[in-house]
Amino acid sequence: MNRLDRVAEKIVEIDKLEALAQRLRTKGKRIIFTNGVFDILHRGHITLLNLASEQGNFLIVGVNSDASVKTLNKGPERPINGEQDRAIVLAALQCVDAVVIFNDGTPYELVKRIKPDVLIKGGDYDPDQDDPKEKNYIVGSDIQRANGNSTISIPLVDGYSTTAIIKKSKNG
Repeated sequence: MNRLDRVAEKIVEIDKLEALAQRLRTKGKRIIFTNGVFDILHRGHITLLNLASEQGNFLIVGVNSDASVKTLNKGPERPINGEQDRAIVLAALQCVDAVVIFNDGTPYELVKRIKPDVLIKGGDYDPDQDDPKEKNYIVGSDIQRANGNSTISIPLVDGYSTTAIIKKSKNG
């Protein structure tokens, strides 16, 4: 098996990922989950993913499907890169152990099924926010609390965002 095949193997369907998470948990592994669009991968993403991976033994990254991105009000041109392309780029990162593409607008069902030991989002989200109507609410944090698991927010890297990169490329 070549390296690219090994990378592609890291992209997993939710049913297989749920079973894998259960097996890992029985072996005492600490499962970490984060999610996002990851449209144009940049330094902020890399920092988040590497810091997230340090929180446990197995990092799962949920990637919004193309259809899901369209529901997020990111603009008509988004996503720039298709879901399979975004997934393969993430899977190629050493710090990422598995990637799952999800179709829902939020990763709520993924968190519910995977039951990560730690749920992680970027610093623009508040792990203590209880109101799902608030913009900085971390989807799935209620599940984490109910299961006695952690929700962590990792500080953003100033000056890095996909929206800013797109804007800069348009303005030259």
